[in-house]
Amino acid sequence: MTTYTPSRLDSDLLKKMETIKHLVGNTPLFPVKRIFKKKGVQIYAKMEWRQFGGSVKSRPAFNIIRQAIMRGDLTKDKIILDASSGNTGIAYAHIAAALGLKLKLCIPEQATEERKRILKMFNVDLIYSEGNRTGKSRQIVKEIYASDPDKYFYADQYSNDDNWYAHYLTAEELLQQTNQQITHFCSSLGTTGTFVGTGRRLKEFDPDIQLISLQPDSADHCLEGWKHLATQTIPRIYDSELADGTEFVNTEDAYKMIADFSRYEGLLISPSSAANLVGAIKIAEKLDYGVIATVFTDNAAKYSAAIDESARRYL
Repeated sequence: MTTYTPSRLDSDLLKKMETIKHLVGNTPLFPVKRIFKKKGVQIYAKMEWRQFGGSVKSRPAFNIIRQAIMRGDLTKDKIILDASSGNTGIAYAHIAAALGLKLKLCIPEQATEERKRILKMFNVDLIYSEGNRTGKSRQIVKEIYASDPDKYFYADQYSNDDNWYAHYLTAEELLQQTNQQITHFCSSLGTTGTFVGTGRRLKEFDPDIQLISLQPDSADHCLEGWKHLATQTIPRIYDSELADGTEFVNTEDAYKMIADFSRYEGLLISPSSAANLVGAIKIAEKLDYGVIATVFTDNAAKYSAAIDESARRYL
């Protein structure tokens, strides 16, 4: 149980958090109708960009910051510090701006230019790590924090239980939106918070709900934010016993899905969202009956280069 110390709490930050909490969560559920049709099987996807911060990462970013303020670990005098591949960082940036807080992030230098521009617009103090993985970013952040721990609140999204617990709300929304008919849930593994938090709550509701984790089919993939667990550091918050199965997704299939989905369903989604849908369809093809839920992590706004490539190759 968390013990709160009233003398350490920043009441002004708490009040500001109350003014934005209704903007996080409560995202609509999109019914996939045309790109996949099979009698007795339905696929739904949460449109997670429809919230403050613009992606599925809004939920954990908000909860991490909120709980830190409530514990007294984060006050207006501290700088929020973390590593991110992009979306969590952008969510932090939205929330920090609304609260009047400073934010320092380390992101991979190969993150999309759109993400870099967005973070710079929010006046985030950016540090770049080599390559396109977050492992080096995390190491740099740990060194920064160790050098002056009183200066920073180290959010540590990969090890922070406030990350996965935020997705209890995702599960509650899914149960309500599917009239408790959900039979399968699938999502990618990155920080793993979406899969772990949503999955744990769904299993509490009904142990028969099947949880299928999604991973890239190769270590040499181009699905930003996804982890090929066999070749990367596994986040501390990941529960390896939770998944009932795993589907592996090919990067090219995901990019082709971006083009196909825009043509058939009328939405431009991100590569990660498209990859989640590819995984959901793989599951659906094996079923005679089922209600499968996944998440559209974000839309295409931060991925113009990927969309251009998809359009050239597949439209």
